[in-house]
Amino acid sequence: MKSLTLQDLNVEDSLRLFFGGTFDPHAEIERELEPFLQALEEYAVEWMPNLVEGKRRRKYSRAAVWKALEETRNEYSSLIGIYRTTSPAVALTINPGLTHRRPELGTSLEVQPLSFFGEAERCRKFVEMVRVWASRYPVPYAAAHSMADDQLSGAPYFGRDDETTRRDGFDKVYEVCWLNVFGPKLVETVGRERMLSTPAWRVEELPNGSVLLVTWPTAADFATEDSRQAQARALVHLRPELDFTTVLRTLRERSATLAPVEPHFHPDVAPLLSRVVDDFAISKRQRKIAEFNAWQPPEPEEWLPAESALPPDVNDQELVRGYYATLSERLVALLHSKVPSVFKETPESLTDVDVHFWLEDFPEVFERKNIDEHAVPAVGAYLGEVLVRNLGGQWIPRKKLGEAQVLVGQRVWLPMVRAHRYMRSRQSLLDYSLTRLYREAERHRP
Repeated sequence: MKSLTLQDLNVEDSLRLFFGGTFDPHAEIERELEPFLQALEEYAVEWMPNLVEGKRRRKYSRAAVWKALEETRNEYSSLIGIYRTTSPAVALTINPGLTHRRPELGTSLEVQPLSFFGEAERCRKFVEMVRVWASRYPVPYAAAHSMADDQLSGAPYFGRDDETTRRDGFDKVYEVCWLNVFGPKLVETVGRERMLSTPAWRVEELPNGSVLLVTWPTAADFATEDSRQAQARALVHLRPELDFTTVLRTLRERSATLAPVEPHFHPDVAPLLSRVVDDFAISKRQRKIAEFNAWQPPEPEEWLPAESALPPDVNDQELVRGYYATLSERLVALLHSKVPSVFKETPESLTDVDVHFWLEDFPEVFERKNIDEHAVPAVGAYLGEVLVRNLGGQWIPRKKLGEAQVLVGQRVWLPMVRAHRYMRSRQSLLDYSLTRLYREAERHRP
């Protein structure tokens, strides 16, 4: 069984819930968490988790939860993860923390994809689960919303610095999400009568004085015009000093930012860019796809006509070719644990190398002297070896490493020159990608 990683959860939009409720730290943890798990089991149904992870992984059961909490407990908290390993993907963390001013049952829940909550009945059950939790574990504020839209909203800082955010928390209504639980203090700040008269799909006062507010029947439809208008009306009602037109315009802009964009990347680098965009936050991904659709990688210039090739100027050509192979092996040694395909020396392995260096921000992270003296020769030699192995290329050795050439058809390619340009910056990894040069060379092979 495989639990979800942060990378897994960044694949597409999710319904994300943040919930930090008060609990009794002196009571038995099993008794305190019983209502929490009971509500989860009753209302999750189609997205019920099946894996518990503490210091080891176990199939979900209450006993597995108690065991995980016990084995991860320290003087501060007891953090565990509860996951679903089939679609829809679920990641639920539970952290009974004891270091806060009030003992807090810290909970973060993500269910992916958000589109799963396009059905009203599924959303109703989700709301009921949160209602039970909020009634049993009082919160200052809790919310569930699209992860992508949440990122665009500026949550949880809303323009504040870290210290202010930690000190004040959600001390006023900064945002209205799809589902909201306003704690008693926040309700009194706004005014209970005003809070309960909010124009929304569901507004309910809970037994502990909190107020549950849901703007729209379905979470997945948060970006539709009707849902945005409902969201804007609720926020402006709770914050009368705000202007409805301005709030709605901001929400519409966020919807436009998240609107799906069909990728139409340059075909030579499409395999590279399709993986690069996945590293961007969900909230930025569609705009980045649009940028890459418009971007054209520069035409490779690291070549000469075959008749202009520099002739070999070394005494033992095979010895120098062996040296190039040794340099290439240095790149394999450097990357093989994170990029296993580097052993194969294929066009696909070049793309894997491109992606790895981009994700690592390699040219910016490591010292320039080491990059130029070690990484550039290794990358250039590896690129040359791939040209030789896959396109029938032939090394033309030179005394100066930067002049080394690979003859493919009627062109000679300069892999060391390409590697030097490639390793200048993170952007240059895309502008001068190994993938792009290979595809250009491929078109000119015999």
